[in-house]
Amino acid sequence: MIRKLASGEYRIYSRKVDPKTHKRKNLGTFKTLEAAKKHEKEIQYFKHH
Repeated sequence: MIRKLASGEYRIYSRKVDPKTHKRKNLGTFKTLEAAKKHEKEIQYFKHH
């Protein structure tokens, strides 16, 4: 899940909520949407291989 921050950067959050904190985990912050999408693809690839 990618969200745009007030600073104009994009942050990747986990899809599931962390049961301990009841929030989504921060998986990285990127300057551009393209960079965030690229990294999210890499995360999904790593999770399934």
